[in-house]
Order: sequence, then structure tokens, then C-alpha cells
Amino acid sequence: MVDLSPVQEFYKDKTVFITGASGFMGKVLLEKLLYSCHSLKEVIIICRPKRGKAPESRLEEMFKLPIFQRIRDERPEMLKKVTIYQGDVTYDLLGLSGDSLKHVVDNTNIVFHMAATLKLEGNLRDAIDMNLLGTQRALNVAKQMKQLEAFVHLSTAFCNCDQEVMYEKVYEFPHKPEDLMRLAEWMDVKTLDAITPDLLKPHPNTYTYSKRLAEILVRDHYETMPVIIARPSIVTPAVAEPLPGWVDNMNGPTGVLIGAGKGVIRSMICNGELKSEVVPVDIAVNGLILIPYHNSLTKQKSAQLPVYNITVEDAKKRTWKWVMDVGRELGLAYPFEVGLWYPDGNMTSSKLYHTFCVIMFMWLPAYCIDLLLTIFGQRRFMVRVQTKISVGLEVLQFFTTRNWDFKSSHFQQIYQEISEEDRKNFKINTNDVDDYEYMKMSILGGRQYVMKEPLTSLPKSRIQLRFMYVLDRICKTLIIGGLIYWISLRLGLDDLVHHALNSTKH
Repeated sequence: MVDLSPVQEFYKDKTVFITGASGFMGKVLLEKLLYSCHSLKEVIIICRPKRGKAPESRLEEMFKLPIFQRIRDERPEMLKKVTIYQGDVTYDLLGLSGDSLKHVVDNTNIVFHMAATLKLEGNLRDAIDMNLLGTQRALNVAKQMKQLEAFVHLSTAFCNCDQEVMYEKVYEFPHKPEDLMRLAEWMDVKTLDAITPDLLKPHPNTYTYSKRLAEILVRDHYETMPVIIARPSIVTPAVAEPLPGWVDNMNGPTGVLIGAGKGVIRSMICNGELKSEVVPVDIAVNGLILIPYHNSLTKQKSAQLPVYNITVEDAKKRTWKWVMDVGRELGLAYPFEVGLWYPDGNMTSSKLYHTFCVIMFMWLPAYCIDLLLTIFGQRRFMVRVQTKISVGLEVLQFFTTRNWDFKSSHFQQIYQEISEEDRKNFKINTNDVDDYEYMKMSILGGRQYVMKEPLTSLPKSRIQLRFMYVLDRICKTLIIGGLIYWISLRLGLDDLVHHALNSTKH
């Protein structure tokens, strides 16, 4: 019998229930539980049928992903410990009923509630339905669980953006979650959209607003339920597990690195001197797994609901300028396949200069490309892509132009109180991570796993990049030359030059 570490012993014979297991963090959590907590009894996940596929076939597809490779190779029997039910956080009791509901409430010991809409620019009705009402529905199911030991609610470190310093506690807010849930129920979408800007203040988007209200809702259940809140900062590609650089979406900095690497993003508003608030997905997930264990060590229930800000140590936080500069350097060393243009974007804190760059180098080319596609009878797509990018950048700039001060003493305390073996099994300390190497893995991860571009195409991509560089310089020379010529015509400088030349001849 293999000796188990204290954390593995804690999870032994336990049943874990996960909402949002098909998301970026959800998949990594599922894989890590199966790989490192192999003595657990069962993991129950729910998912919606998608494109007519039953949940079972979606699970089979998920297990074929590269992140489950080490489970397939080393612990294939663990895949049998996953039970999937058709479910949805937008339905009462999460869409569970009959035998499936009974199985969940009779057996679950630990809940990880991770299902949420991450659309920062999404409408308020959807955000409330998923992030607020969805949390209430998950809590309603958890209330019936006979052996519940921990209900971990995944929030975000940015949900209290009106605070100068964000401590590990739930902050009050004038709006009551119940009022907003009722409002979204009876008010039509058009009217709700009209009053959304006033409701959101001081929040920049519906995501952080609905997440803040969800925290208050969870806190209100603390007296009767073992609820815990986990707040990661911006979640980025994996450092090491399950694969270095693993990422499966274009949210946050990953989208910026890919967009800039493809030559689509030419300018971004960002204060380069500010520290980036990012946490690799495997560090965040290890933190999530450790939280129920760490909380179980306390002999007496604390007066305050346990909250953990999952962030990296202050000494490891790089400036946005460093991130963008290194990203640009590595993007040229490991280029993406055929991009729109040579990757030569910039970061600025000037709104005027940014607007000029966006119009000249993003919108103008987009309309030109769509015009050419129309002429040649092809489907237009560039303006649509550009609109999506612009919305994404506008939302992201709220996080890259402000100074954030997160206090993570509870989270750092976990590291102090776990065994050496668990520090290795569930790594949450990033002091030994080489930041440059991590950036390289992040870019290669975005290239391989998001863009599906194999590393074997790198030599060809480098040749294409050199061609793009020459084309870029020729076009810029012609544009600047043409601009100088036009200005000289307008100011009559050409006549002046002719007159001067004639004078020297005589």
C-alpha cells in the first residue's frame, strides 16, 4: 500500500462534486484530483448537452485532450471514477432530478462551484442568471447534502474593485443579491440593459458585479453551511501541470499575446509600470484543492467566513511592461503561423495615441481586407474579428491601468502549514519559477493548444515572419513617403525646392 500524504489522506474515499468542470480551470482541477488524489472515491461532474452530444460522449471527448494524457498513461483506472450527469446551473437544482440528484446529495463530501459566465462584456441578465442565481441553485443542492464538509465557491480577486486594499474578507455592498435576482426575473432585457451602467457603478463590467453579489450570497449561508470563498487573480497558462503552457482559451493576457503575435492587435492601453496580477492555472487549482484540507485543520469555526485570495507572492509580480516586452521578443523568436501582419504592436498609456493607432493600423486594414474579400466573392470576417478584439481590449484595460493591492495572508498560510510532500504534490509557491521560461511556455502553449499550430511548423513560420517584416517596412516607407509628399504639396514646399534648385543653376 502506497503511503498517502496528509492531503491525499484527507481526500481518501471522498466524493467530490464539481460544477463548471468543462471550463479552463474546471478541466485542470478534474485532472489534478484524478492524478494526485487517486485514493478518492468518486468525482461527480455536470455538463450541458452540446451540439446534440450526450454528456457521456462529451466526457469521452474531454478525456482525449492532451491534458489527460498522463492519466491515460499512468492511472487509466482513475477515469472510471468520474460520474457525469446532465445538468445546468441555469436550472433549479442544477437540472438534477430523481436518481442523479439522490446520488449527488447522498454521497458528496466536497463541492467546487466553478460554473460561471466569464464574458466581461456580457449583459446583466445572463451574468445574474449564471453567476448569482447559479450560485444560489448550487447552494440549494448543497443544503441537501448529508455529508457535506466544504463548499468552495470560486470567485475573482477583482470583485471588490472599489477597495484600495483587498483583504481576505467579504465586503458589504448597497445592493442585496435577492433584490437583483428578483429584478432580473421580472424586468425585460431592454430595460435592464438601459439601467445596467448605473447599477454597475463602481464595477467596470457585469462579471465583477455579479461575482461580488454572489460572494455576499455565499457569506449569508456561512452560519448553516461549511462555505469557503476562493479568489484567484487573472488565470494564465500552466507552469508545469498537467502540461507546461497548457491553456485552452483566449481570455486575458493569452488573447493579447496571440492577437499581437498574429499582427492583429497593434495597440493597447496599459500602464507599463504597474504590476501584473496573474496566477498560473495549476498554482490556482492546487490552491483550490488545498483549501478544504487547510480549513479542516481549524479546531473551532471562525467568526468570519474563510476567504482566500489566490495570488502569487509580491516579489514574483512582474510589470506589464516586462510582460509585453518579453512577450514581443518571444513572439518573434517563436512566431505563429500566417498572421495578418508583422507583429509590431505597442503599449501606451495615452488614449489619443492609442485611438490613432487603432484607427490607422487596426480598423483601416480590417475594412480594406473585408472589401477585398467582398470583391473576390469571399466571406467577410475581419471587421467582426476586430470588433471582438476591441471590446476585449477595452474590458482588459480596466485591469491593466489600475494598481491592485491584494492581501493573501490566508493563502500564504496554507504553504506554511502543509507537509513537505504536499508542497511538492500541490505546488502553490512560485519562487523557483523562471519567469522568462514561463513566458516562453505560455506563448508555445497558446500556439499549440489554442491555435492548434504544431511546433514542427516553426521553421516555416520564421520564413513567413521575415517576409512579413520586409513587406511591413516597404509599406511603411511608401505610406510615410506619400504623406511627406502630400504635405509638401499642400504647403507649397515643392515649388520652394524647384525655385531653390533653379537659383543654384543660375
